[in-house]
Amino acid sequence: MARLRKAVAYRKLERPYTRKSRKREKSYVRGAPNSKIVMFDMGNRSAKFPYRVKLISKNNVQIRHNALESARIAVNKQLSNKIGENNYYFKIKPFPHHILRENPLAAGAGADRFQTGMSHAFGKPIGLAARVKKGQELMYIDVNEKSIDFAKQAIKQAVYKFPLQGTIEVVKK
Repeated sequence: MARLRKAVAYRKLERPYTRKSRKREKSYVRGAPNSKIVMFDMGNRSAKFPYRVKLISKNNVQIRHNALESARIAVNKQLSNKIGENNYYFKIKPFPHHILRENPLAAGAGADRFQTGMSHAFGKPIGLAARVKKGQELMYIDVNEKSIDFAKQAIKQAVYKFPLQGTIEVVKK
């Protein structure tokens, strides 16, 4: 399997292209891959916490599903190690609906015989992305007052996984 392309190839937020064809069955993107995000809610779901630490996007961007999953793992691991499983509630807000496609160009001897170039350049589905707008909330952590600093550190770890600039806000509910 080919290696993963850099996020710079997909992070720009543009209007999603849809193929328009006279034949209806060719107008759909077939075979969307499964999302790598395992869970969207973690921690103690039933408890009520007085403070919420939020990550808010400063720019429009697409975030791939593997970046969301790596941020989820980093935040959840740090929170469970520092404050315990029952002392927080963590939620990821955006869902990756947008299908990313790639039109790979073959290289090497004889590649021109089986390659279509840019004449049929719709591409094959390779991944999913969440479309995030400026000011949108990406994730939040509900905690007690003594755990606010640990939650801020955990969300700061998540910002490093995303191709965006984000602000961390603490809100009393």
